[in-house]
This record gives sequence, C-alpha cells and structure tokens, in this order.
Amino acid sequence: MSVKKDSDQSLLSSPWDHPPHIVISTQRDLGDVIPSSPCSLSPGTPNSPCRTPNGSIRRSRNFRPGTTRRFRRRAVFKHGEVNVIQSKLNKRKLRFLQDIFTTLVDTQWRWTLLIFALSFILSWLGFAVIWWLICFTHGDLEASHLPPLQEENNWTPCVYNIFSFASCFLFSIETQHTIGYGFRTTTEECPEAIFMMCMQSIYGVMTQAFMVGIVFAKMTRPKHRSQTLLFSKNAVICQRDGELCLMFRVGDIRKSHIIGANIRANLIKCRTTKEGEFFQQFQTELAVSTDGCASDLFFIWPMIVVHKINEESPFYTMSASDMLQERFEIVVILEGTVESTGQSTQTRSSYLNTEILWGHRFESVVSYNKERQSYEVDYRRFNETVQVDTPLCSAKELQEICKYQDDLTSAVKDFHYDIGGASPIFAQKPRLPFLLENWKHQLLPNPKYSQSHNFLHRTRHFDTDSIRSHPE
Repeated sequence: MSVKKDSDQSLLSSPWDHPPHIVISTQRDLGDVIPSSPCSLSPGTPNSPCRTPNGSIRRSRNFRPGTTRRFRRRAVFKHGEVNVIQSKLNKRKLRFLQDIFTTLVDTQWRWTLLIFALSFILSWLGFAVIWWLICFTHGDLEASHLPPLQEENNWTPCVYNIFSFASCFLFSIETQHTIGYGFRTTTEECPEAIFMMCMQSIYGVMTQAFMVGIVFAKMTRPKHRSQTLLFSKNAVICQRDGELCLMFRVGDIRKSHIIGANIRANLIKCRTTKEGEFFQQFQTELAVSTDGCASDLFFIWPMIVVHKINEESPFYTMSASDMLQERFEIVVILEGTVESTGQSTQTRSSYLNTEILWGHRFESVVSYNKERQSYEVDYRRFNETVQVDTPLCSAKELQEICKYQDDLTSAVKDFHYDIGGASPIFAQKPRLPFLLENWKHQLLPNPKYSQSHNFLHRTRHFDTDSIRSHPE
C-alpha cells in the first residue's frame, strides 16, 4: 500500500493550496496474500537485515523494517475462485456420491479421465470373468471340447471360438461395444449366455452415454466462458456530476456477446448490531449502474460500472484516510447468457480496500477506426487510470461543504442586493457575517474540509475576499 503526493506539502498546509493526490494501491497485483519477506528474521530481531551468499546486505523492497506482515483475507480471488473450504461435515463422501454426476463434473480432468477409462476396462474384465465361468461350467474349456475338436466330438459350445480367458475378454469387448467381427458368437445351447449378452449390451450403452455426458458437460461448462470476461485490476473513486463515485471496469474479449448481462456488487465487512451481535462477514448490496442505465448491460464494449456514494451507500461517511484503515472486500458478479451456447454463465472478482485508487479515473479504451470503419477497443489501456482532482473528505462532509457554499453564494447575492438600495428589507441584518464565521472558523481548520474546500474553491470560482471587501 502506498500514498503518492504530487507536491511536498502536507495535508495540513494552507487550505488555499493545491490538494495532494492520495492513491490507495499496492505495488503489485498479489491477489490473495501479501508475500512474506525473502529473508526469514529470527525472533526478537524484527529489523535485522538478511545477507546474500556473498555477504552483502539484502533488504526487501516490499517490507519496511519495524512493521508486521498482515495477510489480506478475501472471500473471492481476483480470478473468480471462491476462497471457502468445507470442513467438519458429517457423511461428506456419502453426500457427494449421491450426486455422482455433479461430483464427476466438478472434479479435475485427470480424475475424470481416469474414471472414464476404468469404467470401461473394469466392465470388460468383469464381464470377461462371467463369460469364462459360463464356458467353464458348460465344459467348453476342456481339451476335447476346444474349437478344433468340436465338430469331431459333435460338441456345441455356449460361444464359438473360445479358447481361454483372453478369448472371453475379446468377446466381452465385442459384445459391449457391438463391434461384431463375426468370429465369436453365442449359440442357443446356453440360455444364461443369451441373457448375459443382453445385459452387457444394455450396460455398455448406459455406461457410454453416462461418461460421454460427463465429458461433454465438463467441456461446455459456462465456467470456461468466464475466462474471457475481464474485470479491471483496480477500482477507482472520483467525482461524477458533483458526487463521489466508486467505479470499476468490465469487458468481454469475445466476438460473441453475453445476452442479458447483469452486474451486481456486494460489500463484505464486519458489523455489530445494536444488541451486540457480531457479524464477521456481513454482506451489503451496493447499488450499481452503467451510463445512466440500471444494472443491465448492453455489453458490446468495455463498460464502467458506477456506484454513487450517497446517503444510502455504506461508504457515505468514509474518507480517503478511513478507507486506508478500514478492512472490507467488494465482490462484483457478472451474470448473463452465452450467445453461442444459450447457457447461463457467471464470473466473479473482488476488490480490497488496498486495491481502490482514490482520485483516479479510467482512461477511454474505445475509439473509432476510420480505416476499418468500425469501433476499436484497445485492451492495453483496460487497466490504465489517470489522476484527477478529487476531495479527500467523505461524501457526507463534501455534501455539507457544498451546502455551506450554496448558502454563502445566496447570502452574497442578498448582500449585494441590499447594498444597491433596492431591497425593502435593507434595514434587516444580513446573514452573511454569520455564515462567513461558520465557514472560516468551524470548517476550514479541519484538514479534510480545507482540502476539499480548496478543490471546490477552484472549480466554483468562489472568492471570499471580495465578500469581505464590502461593508455590512
């Protein structure tokens, strides 16, 4: 996590100076855990440097001496996997075996392919043993009843051309997969052989359909479609139409689009109720929209999803410094229907407080290519942001400042109107001095208000010195 400034002045400088930019970010995209120092420090010596094999001192660039490492806990990784482990579940294996199809679809490919191969090999061997027992009990494997001597001894076997167990294994494969080479066939001598041939044919069809269905389901899972749906590396906070907004970007790199795309965002944060009940993972849904629309996306190019920080937002009272100290996670979920397959898909990502850039704005990635006569998306700038002037205070404090400035502006108009002599209430005491005292002596000494006032002073071109130049 780092704090960058565009000037050497501190936050407590004059309120009329340019406010510094605060960037809440990390040095690298780590995903789930802040890496530990490359050198292990012995207990009791937290500041001791580590040495390279040649004896020189080597220090970690990502670790400041005297500080402790904090693991960043997150419920959803950046690539969308959920960081949840199931434990202490009674009859866990039995519950998974009861839903064997979903279990096989969810397993890794190496286990699925292993089960796929074993399901055929074991069935071949199992039925081969049954065929061998049928032939053995009928006496077909005796020396005088083998195929070369069957016509001489006038012997009718259960299955023609069976010499040994290997012949039974080959006949099992031919029967199960209806190969039918025409060399080994059953006869009318043994009813049990006819019944077993029917049973193995039915079992072969069911096993093949079941395993092919599992492989097809794994290959067409909408989970793989989510690999081509992108979320921006960081979220940003800046002003839009006078309101602080939390924003992140989503994109789809495929030509086939997501139909009925819908975006949601949930805040996961600790919460304590009035009764003292503590929730370690309390979810709050954030109201999001895109380009003046609702959460439904017309997803033909990368879009910026906006959450307005207003009275209904959980970030309403959170300033830039508060966001550095708070611990929370924003989980974003994109859902829709794949145009090419018609299956529903869902992709996820998350943003920690250290992955939010305060005072930044996303760069535009869509431009019109005159040579190709079409719009072009530059994904090299998908994660690029630019710094913009943004108040450092919370949205609530910013709203109070704007209210005070509106009161001052209206008071100045009334004051100049009274000075012109056209007002019938000129004898009444104007409210301008009272508002100026509240503005200068109550709000500006607060660093958060002063920096925000500096920004608003430049954008609104409000001059308090001209107000004081006029007599009451």
